[in-house]
Amino acid sequence: MQSTGGVSRFLKPAIESSWEEDKSDLDTNQSTSFVYNPCLSLSLDQQRQKLPIFQNRNHIIYLLERYQTLILVGETGSGKSTQVPQYLLEAGWTQDGKIIGVTEPRRVAATALASRVAEEKASILGDLVGYSIRFDDCYDPHTTKIKYMTEGILIREMMADPLLRNYCVVMLDEVHERTLNTDIVMGLLKKIIKKNKRLKLIISSATVDANQLKQFFNFNKRGKEEDDTATIMTIEGRLYPVDIHYVKEPVPDYVRGVVDTVLKIHSTEPRGDVLAFLTGIEEVDNAVRLLSSQNSRGSGSDGLKLLVLPLHGSLPNAEQLKAFRSTPRGLRKVVVATNIAETSVTIPGILYVVDCGFVKLRWFNTACNADSLVIVPESRASANQRAGRAGRVQSGKVYRLFTEEAIEGGLLSEATPPEMQRSDLSAAVLQLKALGIHSVLRFDFPSPPPAANLLAALELCYALGAIDDSGQLTKPLGVTMAELPIAPMYAKALVISGEMGCSEEMLTIVSMLSVQSVFVRVVQGALAAKARAQHRKFEVAEGDLLTYLNVFEVAKRHGSREHWWRQHFINKRGVHRATQVRRSMSKLLEKFGIPLCSCNGDGEVVRRCLTAGFFPNAAYLHHSGVYRSVRGDLDLHIHPTSVLYTLEQPQWVVFCELVHTGKAYMRDVTVVEPKWLLELAPHFYEHTSISS
Repeated sequence: MQSTGGVSRFLKPAIESSWEEDKSDLDTNQSTSFVYNPCLSLSLDQQRQKLPIFQNRNHIIYLLERYQTLILVGETGSGKSTQVPQYLLEAGWTQDGKIIGVTEPRRVAATALASRVAEEKASILGDLVGYSIRFDDCYDPHTTKIKYMTEGILIREMMADPLLRNYCVVMLDEVHERTLNTDIVMGLLKKIIKKNKRLKLIISSATVDANQLKQFFNFNKRGKEEDDTATIMTIEGRLYPVDIHYVKEPVPDYVRGVVDTVLKIHSTEPRGDVLAFLTGIEEVDNAVRLLSSQNSRGSGSDGLKLLVLPLHGSLPNAEQLKAFRSTPRGLRKVVVATNIAETSVTIPGILYVVDCGFVKLRWFNTACNADSLVIVPESRASANQRAGRAGRVQSGKVYRLFTEEAIEGGLLSEATPPEMQRSDLSAAVLQLKALGIHSVLRFDFPSPPPAANLLAALELCYALGAIDDSGQLTKPLGVTMAELPIAPMYAKALVISGEMGCSEEMLTIVSMLSVQSVFVRVVQGALAAKARAQHRKFEVAEGDLLTYLNVFEVAKRHGSREHWWRQHFINKRGVHRATQVRRSMSKLLEKFGIPLCSCNGDGEVVRRCLTAGFFPNAAYLHHSGVYRSVRGDLDLHIHPTSVLYTLEQPQWVVFCELVHTGKAYMRDVTVVEPKWLLELAPHFYEHTSISS
């Protein structure tokens, strides 16, 4: 793409004179996780008292004592995520030894919020205030009173304590994101609060259909208002005016457009940090590299230098938290983020937002029984939420890389569909079965999923051997798979690896897949060829997963030297994160009695084990030159980042996920033998279907 020309490509601020009329629309589509007050001279207590929610402190406590469920609609900047748990703590709700639990859709939000609240309570993180996320706990069962966690952690706690007797209040934050776990947790909590009358529930969000949720959680059978068990409370927030700019014509390369726009802001706008939205990790890393290389050419306005930081869910916690630190003197912070920064977290000091206009969503394809990562235009609600990030501390500006007609003409959808209606439900089915929900089809979901998705999930769980003919979890395989915090196919491969003698290798592969970015990808220039040559040292003809295994083993031997990581273009942070995940997963395997053993370099054993877990995702090379999925007969292609992309195409493969751009691409591909499919999954494949 040619240079966008920065601000010169943008129109005048959109309807600047009527901003006050449009402000309410933007407010109601925002959320907040925590607020950093720009008045640094104020103490933390003074900052807390200036938040809009402070005026409603007693009202919130009264309503929670009067009703079992409180739907709290807090506009952006209200402070609901940090202050409500503290109000309950100060009111004595935890005096009987119980805990206030707060769930967040993303782990970075849980850790950042816990850090902020611990700071406000003058407490060490992990003592009075703590957090629990997948593969990382920082809390004390005896002293922690406010516990932030991801929704998946709460679901797993329900397996050990179905009535959540350890909690006095559970607060579901950022409900409007409507993740898969959000809907599962709401459905489960509806059952729990029927049985456990002492448990209180707070549903917190900035944009939510409050009346629908009230009806969902209201157990009033008489119809009289005084008998309601749920109520709604709206808190006024605060938002500074935001000028919105649009491009005159569509941008052909939105990644390059984001980079050019950030550089134009840096050279022409007064000091203030920038938040740029892109769709995925590769795009974020690419933009960070481009901005960092441009940064060495000179300073921007006011003599500022750029401090470019990535922010996405696969970063280690320490790297994620860098984006929330105060910007050093003489620098302008640029945070390049996925939609993780849209609502889950609030970054202090942001005055400028660059919105690429797209988002990457998972969409379940029942034909091939696989999730597809699809890049689609964002919804109007998402656009408004992103814009709200610029008006947190003072008046800001938003640069949207799409035309004004796209949003005014109804080309963007009103809201993003809930994950429950567009995701693979196999993990959800296993979790519900483990919690004693035998009739999944009759489970009360806030947004009922398509019947085809539920049927596909049940079929997959049955094919993997996790449920039996009567729909019950099998023992020990199904029970163990439900307990593991990974997708069912990964769990099946990991559980069966103990029997096949390669659990050490499978632990490494599953851990490396959890970080998503093992190699440092260089897109162009002389370094691109050098990086490619270095990456080939690790590649094997058997596919990507065994290549990841090679990277981990070599890094374990030579990774103590900093130069080694740069020389071989390996993502040091990603591999270190995989090491942490592997350590946690190995403890789980020991807990479930799965032996830790190694196949001592026998790649065929590892590939057979992968086939035992991923056999539903098998594809063969058709005579037309493209791959076709065995189930669904879809045309598939090997992703350009795969090690098999430049090698001779194998006849049979299994893959971990699909990515849809112009075509359907298989990612994380492993070469297999067709006879293994018949041997390891005879109930799923027949010889006649394979030979055809």
